[in-house]
Amino acid sequence: MVRFKEKIIEGFFFFNGLVVVIALLGIFALLIFTSIPAFKEIHLSEFLLSSNWNPTSYVKSSYGIVSMLVSTLMVTFGALVIAIPLGIGTAAYLSDVASPRVREIAKPIVEILAGIPSVVIGFLGIVLVGPFIAKIFRLHNGLNAVNGSVLLAVMALPTIISLSEDALKSVPKSYQEASLALGATPWQTLIRVKIPAALSGIIAACMLGMGRAIGETMTVLMVTGCAPAMPRSFLDSVRTMTSTIAIELGEVPYNTTHYYALFGIGLVLFIITFIVNMASDIILHKYQMTTK
Repeated sequence: MVRFKEKIIEGFFFFNGLVVVIALLGIFALLIFTSIPAFKEIHLSEFLLSSNWNPTSYVKSSYGIVSMLVSTLMVTFGALVIAIPLGIGTAAYLSDVASPRVREIAKPIVEILAGIPSVVIGFLGIVLVGPFIAKIFRLHNGLNAVNGSVLLAVMALPTIISLSEDALKSVPKSYQEASLALGATPWQTLIRVKIPAALSGIIAACMLGMGRAIGETMTVLMVTGCAPAMPRSFLDSVRTMTSTIAIELGEVPYNTTHYYALFGIGLVLFIITFIVNMASDIILHKYQMTTK
């Protein structure tokens, strides 16, 4: 009877895992088959190498995604530059420095931050961050890549902090004890022993934070200006791939080249996020194997 119950539980978990895999493959297949009609009208080289996106032109429609790809990577890179030092520093503080009382207060705050709706963070970008950036850099408005980077950093922080703290806590206690026994200070032990030992897990946390930033839609739609042009600096307005899909998909006529091209953008975005998440999973698995 016990063996039968174990088989049922095992089958239940296997079924749930299978459903997730089928759903993922279904999304991938949907994006591929819906994108194919677009590439019958658009050269793949134009789609991937041109920076001109103007599908509603009366002269000649153009479907180049380079400017959107650069904008997406620019905002994501800016977010990581801000979030990685803050995230790793906060994780190190919570795992090795903070008292149990402080940790009990700080951990729920970090988790609550992950649950704030992106549209609310977008409002903060329009009302607070944008005017501040405009005042500092003497711009007409603060709707640019810097604004998007700051807010995406805030959204990526919970992922980086939580996973980095778990990685630091998973470092064997003997490493810390050996370092302290050799005369190292707690600070030297943290910087030179624990963080290098947990580096694979920290890298995986940063990559998952990167995946979170790449796939964000509403926040960047509200605070980056959504200018469909090649950005020259972080102070320019940008339009990411997710913003383009969100803006245009609801208005475009069905079964047109423009409609299918938007699914092509979605396919590119899916492939990028899949690669990032797969790489982070491989790194995290390697980290778990080395700590056993």
